[in-house]
Amino acid sequence: MPLQNRVLATGDIVANPARGIFMGNRGILHGNHNDLGRKRWTHKAWVTCVLKHKDWRRAVMTPHRYTELFFLDEAVALSAGHRPCALCRRKDYVLYRQATRFQRPAKEMDAQMHSERAIPRTFAQRRHEENIAQLPEGAIIMIDDPMLVLKDALCAVSPNGYAPPVPRPKTGTVTVLTPQTSLNALHAGYRPVMHASAPKHSA
Repeated sequence: MPLQNRVLATGDIVANPARGIFMGNRGILHGNHNDLGRKRWTHKAWVTCVLKHKDWRRAVMTPHRYTELFFLDEAVALSAGHRPCALCRRKDYVLYRQATRFQRPAKEMDAQMHSERAIPRTFAQRRHEENIAQLPEGAIIMIDDPMLVLKDALCAVSPNGYAPPVPRPKTGTVTVLTPQTSLNALHAGYRPVMHASAPKHSA
């Protein structure tokens, strides 16, 4: 029985056996029986981590320790509101900070990102509308299902990976899942680490 620790591009946390390529956390979300309560975060520093770091070992969902969350890849993690971890992904964190051009401390950046990704008291994902022509590669939008934005194509994303690409519309307003700070990073050239199922010409 899979644990409820897989994060979708929509920010939802579901039970799914498919493996992703990144881990992350939002604080302690589980109880003593590996079950999630209503909360979907307990702090604002939502990070994306590597699956292996040094010789560290963790038992998933240890009581009173942060809940290990898993993502298909970094594009999905960014869409869900996470950023690179400054500890286990220091190089990517520095590149991300440089791309966002955010000059204030990380705590203030996390607070800014939280205002962009979460609707207070509902634990729901905040979304916004943009013209698809203005979106960078690596963003994720919602057209019936979450779709990865490529230069000339879109790819539906699921817990198992990406579907074959379909043509990207030239214009039109779409619902964007990726929060603004991460969109800024993508516009400035930050390239998320992608799942092997993503097209080779993806961001």
